[in-house]
Amino acid sequence: MKRQQVVHTEERPYRCDVCNNSFVKKSDLNVHHRVHTGERSYRCDVCNKTFSNKGNLKVHQYIHTGERPFSCDVCDKKFFRKRVLNVHQRVHTGERPYRCDVCKKTFSNKGNLKVHQYIHTGERPYRCDVCDKTYSIQHSLKLHQHVHTGERPYCCDVCNKTFIHKCSLKVHRHLHTGERPYSCEVCNKTFSIRHNLNVHERVHTGEHPYRCDLCNKTFSQISSLKVHQHVHTGEHPYCCDLCNKTFSHISSLKVHQHVHTGERPFRCDCCSKTFSYKKDLKRHLLSCRERHP
Repeated sequence: MKRQQVVHTEERPYRCDVCNNSFVKKSDLNVHHRVHTGERSYRCDVCNKTFSNKGNLKVHQYIHTGERPFSCDVCDKKFFRKRVLNVHQRVHTGERPYRCDVCKKTFSNKGNLKVHQYIHTGERPYRCDVCDKTYSIQHSLKLHQHVHTGERPYCCDVCNKTFIHKCSLKVHRHLHTGERPYSCEVCNKTFSIRHNLNVHERVHTGEHPYRCDLCNKTFSQISSLKVHQHVHTGEHPYCCDLCNKTFSHISSLKVHQHVHTGERPFRCDCCSKTFSYKKDLKRHLLSCRERHP
């Protein structure tokens, strides 16, 4: 009974002496220790992949069986883990029980809150041992390492295109289905992935959660902040492999490459004239639409 009551008090009396993570149950601490020792004593008898705890092995085995035993009673979406189902159900209830104590932003799961807090602390504790790039969550580091190994483990079953990230495959599939399941409640614009919807909603809220620590300019996306910081550092990390011209943003490099390829991907919907640069198309449209109302 005392152990069960800890769930309600949020007391976490068992602390890891390596990383200071704390746990409600001693058994959870024992399982966690395997992260540091590297012990993986549970083995899948189908593919021989090993796991540090029996629960993760059981969930992994659903990959081979196709079983997803936990079903949402609102939308019938199915999940491998019950706790993932519990988090998913907050989409329907609107519950966001985890609050950032710095900016008061709320989240539906504790993991997203923890990642968000790195915005305030600047902490990126996971480092790639090949290129020293750092990440705020371990999962992002694991995905990044595919860049060095060349591994692309996710394959589209329609066109066989392969991807480094599972989410990239999921987004790609929308090309075949035309599905855009995430809709803005303000303007009804739809998106193929939730992250793009979250970023879009900042157009309506005016939220700019990412701040430059040199000039205090704020941005709605962390990628925009990173590009902006090149103004202060003078960094131009993207280089054209034909003329060696460098750029601060990869999109600028891609547009520049049209000079070498002759590609003109931007087409006027009035007169069908094409342009290499979107800005040239916009300038052209000002006059063309007057001539072709």
